[in-house]
Amino acid sequence: AVASAPALAGLATPASAAPAGRRKSPRALPGGGDLGPNVIVFAPSTPGIQAKLDEVFKKQESAQFGTGRYALLFKPGSYSGLNAQIGFYTSIAGLGLSPDDTTINGDITVDAGWFNGNATQNFWRSAENLAVVPVNGTNRWAVAQAAPFRRMHVRGGLNLSPNGYGWASGGYIADSRIDGQVGPYSQQQWYTRDSAIGSWLNGVWNMVFSGVEGAPGQSFPNPPYTTLDTTPVSREKPFLYLNGSEYRVFLPEKRTNARGVTWGNGTPRGTSLPLSQFYVAKPGVTAATLNEALAQGLQLLLTPGIYHLDQPIRVNRANTVVLGLGYATLIPDNGATALKVADVDGVRLAGFLIDAGPVNSATLLEVGPAGASADHSANPTTVQDVFIRIGGAGPGKATTSMVINSRHTIVDHTWVWRADHGDGVGWETNRADYGVRVNGDDVLATGLFVEHFNKYDVQWFGQRGRTIFFQNEKAYDAPNQAAIQNGSIKGYAAYKVADSVTTHEGWGLGSYCYYNVDPSIVQHHGFAAPNASGVKFHNLLVVSLGGQGQYERVINDIGSPTSGTSTVPSTVVSYP
Repeated sequence: AVASAPALAGLATPASAAPAGRRKSPRALPGGGDLGPNVIVFAPSTPGIQAKLDEVFKKQESAQFGTGRYALLFKPGSYSGLNAQIGFYTSIAGLGLSPDDTTINGDITVDAGWFNGNATQNFWRSAENLAVVPVNGTNRWAVAQAAPFRRMHVRGGLNLSPNGYGWASGGYIADSRIDGQVGPYSQQQWYTRDSAIGSWLNGVWNMVFSGVEGAPGQSFPNPPYTTLDTTPVSREKPFLYLNGSEYRVFLPEKRTNARGVTWGNGTPRGTSLPLSQFYVAKPGVTAATLNEALAQGLQLLLTPGIYHLDQPIRVNRANTVVLGLGYATLIPDNGATALKVADVDGVRLAGFLIDAGPVNSATLLEVGPAGASADHSANPTTVQDVFIRIGGAGPGKATTSMVINSRHTIVDHTWVWRADHGDGVGWETNRADYGVRVNGDDVLATGLFVEHFNKYDVQWFGQRGRTIFFQNEKAYDAPNQAAIQNGSIKGYAAYKVADSVTTHEGWGLGSYCYYNVDPSIVQHHGFAAPNASGVKFHNLLVVSLGGQGQYERVINDIGSPTSGTSTVPSTVVSYP
């Protein structure tokens, strides 16, 4: 009788099977279920769509550190006359297998009116899996960090700057097709991966492209374009879609030497799972329940909201999916690590935010245990649109935010941020010494944003690591030179490759300083690496923002110093 119960239908997976005579008890936790009140699903026939979009935007437009979380999902079909303005902690997405299955005749807009035309704080929002036909021919997407634009088809141009061309500091595009021109205008930096564009207008400091059809040619530093023909390894983010009336999660396959979008040529390549194989989590659930679901062989779908954890979520099974909707946020309350992954193949972590709690956590996210050494080259773990924050929304502390121990892990778009504004912010108040620590070999980072840590922002100990695009600001709030002194070296590098590393490569890496508490602070360099033939960097820059602090060198003892109040990068095209 149990096997025929509707809630359990279709749930059998290899992980839950047991030999006859050792039958497991029936699952205590069901898979599937509704997506909760903060997932708002529209069909073309839904009345009042614009009014609902406006209602959510009104709540979220300036709620930078608020508790609202929303996912706006559009069923396949055509929609007309909409302007979906996207505020904080809001995701908009189509529910087709291809972006062209869901067409918005209108706009999906991010602008900066709430912040007087300054787009540098337009964080934590996303657009995914939609086709857009902009009203005036160009869609505005003026975002900063942690605001991915994935699997989108813009049938027109894309403007990445705010109205009035105010300051902007973004951003990330992947698996998208923009038929017309992309105009970054005032955007300081941007990374575009595995996409197709009509053309690209300009660059300010650091524009990086890998696997992009139509990208401008390599020309760093003038214009500041770093262009790789392909992306070495990529695997697109999992996404929710509708198969008839059934929700499923699509898992795109791994690509090597990738170029262009994954969709548009028939059925996308990959596999899918029914929602019945997911534990659909709601805010208020305990970490123990999430771990029970995982132990039963279920995947996790985190619906929008805030989840307090008194112990780590433990992902111990190969090919587990942990997918967040609407910036679902994990907060460890008692100094715990929010999430730990075993040294197994093919885990996919995507689409959630980890907020440090008031009690110091040694780590916030661990991919693989210390000493992990298994070969995952055939089926790597991916960490995509997983963002980490220490302070800003309230008191938070963590010694090291993200630790990557498993080999071959792909970190595809993260923003790891020790807050420089908001609540609970101060040199010791939201103490966080290290941002990202990579111990595993053969790790690839595509779109690495790490900012404001008290010591090293990135430390890389693994062999054969690669980073395509890095954006960093050193901590603004250092009280004086002594506070950042690193032995005999002035300041901690933003990106430090350990002396034991013999092979490492990076393309398009930038570090900026803005020591506004003590503008006399000097940072020796942005980058530090061993002088080894296998350690190579391409297209590095450091910038002093308005002369608030200065860099003496770019990498090691190489590169010109920044100087004066002119915000002009000092660059190194090739190291060594």
